[in-house]
Amino acid sequence: MAHTEREIERKYESDGGGLPDLTGVPGVADVVDRGVAHLDATYYDTADGRLAASSVTLRRRTGGSDAGWHLKLPVAPGVRDEIRAPLGDDVPGALAALVRSRVRDRPLLPVVRLRTDRDVRHLVDPDGRLLVEVSADAVRADRLTGPARTVRWTEIEAELAEGGDPAFLDTVGERLLGAGLRPGAHASKLTRALAATAPEQRREPEAPPPPVTAGDHVLAHLRAQRDALVALDPAVRRDLPDAVHRMRVATRRLRGAFRSYAKILDPAVTAPVGAELARLAGELGAGRDQEVLTERLTAALDDLPPALVTGPVRARLRTWSGARYKVSRRRLAAVLDDDRHLALLDALDALVADPPLRGPAARPPDRALGKAVRRDVERLSARIGRALALPPGHERDLALHAARKQAKRTRYAAEAAGAALGEPARALARSVKALQELLGDHQDSVMTREALRELAGEAHAAGESTFTYGVLYGREEHRAARDEAALPGAWEAVRARTGT
Repeated sequence: MAHTEREIERKYESDGGGLPDLTGVPGVADVVDRGVAHLDATYYDTADGRLAASSVTLRRRTGGSDAGWHLKLPVAPGVRDEIRAPLGDDVPGALAALVRSRVRDRPLLPVVRLRTDRDVRHLVDPDGRLLVEVSADAVRADRLTGPARTVRWTEIEAELAEGGDPAFLDTVGERLLGAGLRPGAHASKLTRALAATAPEQRREPEAPPPPVTAGDHVLAHLRAQRDALVALDPAVRRDLPDAVHRMRVATRRLRGAFRSYAKILDPAVTAPVGAELARLAGELGAGRDQEVLTERLTAALDDLPPALVTGPVRARLRTWSGARYKVSRRRLAAVLDDDRHLALLDALDALVADPPLRGPAARPPDRALGKAVRRDVERLSARIGRALALPPGHERDLALHAARKQAKRTRYAAEAAGAALGEPARALARSVKALQELLGDHQDSVMTREALRELAGEAHAAGESTFTYGVLYGREEHRAARDEAALPGAWEAVRARTGT
């Protein structure tokens, strides 16, 4: 069973190599000598270094107190999530799944072996609780692929105890720097080992040049969303907060760019990729929509006076939500493990590497991108006008939902153009976002009322009171009417940004 810990650490270098005196660090009651641990770790990656390129490390380590398989995923500079699995000869399936979006169908191979003699000190508080572990690591690194090469070095590592205050690492760092140490030049031992043992002819991949043309700006946007899809895959598998929503947004931004910038990217090439993105978004949406409904219904129940809550409403909501959540999670896991999903990621890679650019892609961005954004605003105007002309009811709800989709597309197009068009595009994106959120709240109300009808039907069949569901339904009707009344004003704010 995999276990996760948040790792927050700092690395330092020194010419001397040993640990400086750590007594007297503010907040530290004692420095405990924990002796020397002998660690032996083999790091795995693809032949073309896909994990290393993403600052991801996968290792099998023996020795010390945490022998086993360790996968480290970047969270922020100096912060990683370390996911551990029991020791075994093969890469554990749970860890292999978490790197699948990066590895695809490439085999994982042993690339570097690190043998470390770790001299450890524990900095503890007056109650003996660990604050920071500081170690001097004497490292031997052996390259296991290509020409055999060995390097040695010593580094100092300060790692925050689980649940500790990251600011305390600054306090410890001041003492280490004051003792003559330097901040480490590498984010991890593996990074340093790979750099030091790399074949001489190997070159680091070059960063894309700054965008100049309209096509450059669109491609930069596509590249960022492709990277988000890949990076969010393990977070979605781990069911981390907001991960599903963020991945769903990345799929929508990609599909929106294909449609909004069809004059720049050939639709004959992007349409099949867009269809696969729509499939993925649909699976992501099932779980996300259920999450939104549950949060909305729970908040609505909390807002009701106790006298208006009759029957086991909360228990029924938990059962209803839990059953649907489990189904959506199973379906989503199957989709992410499907070869079809890997084919989608490969297709996005190919599209970014060899983009199907059309003639307007070579034009200045302010002209080509501005024209595309204006077209989206015109489509949004037509959808808003059509929806507001309908009487309240089912048809109007459908029309407002269609307007919401177009609002998202318009917002994403404006955001993608922001780097080229500047503040006017960013201001338009903000005003469209406000309109989108209003339309989104209206659609959530529509979905919530459908859920309340379903819950009331289940309650009635079980002989329970349906009174509370009716109260909540009436409140949702009032909320939707309030949203509809606010729409003209929100739309006028968008029009003011475009001068229409």
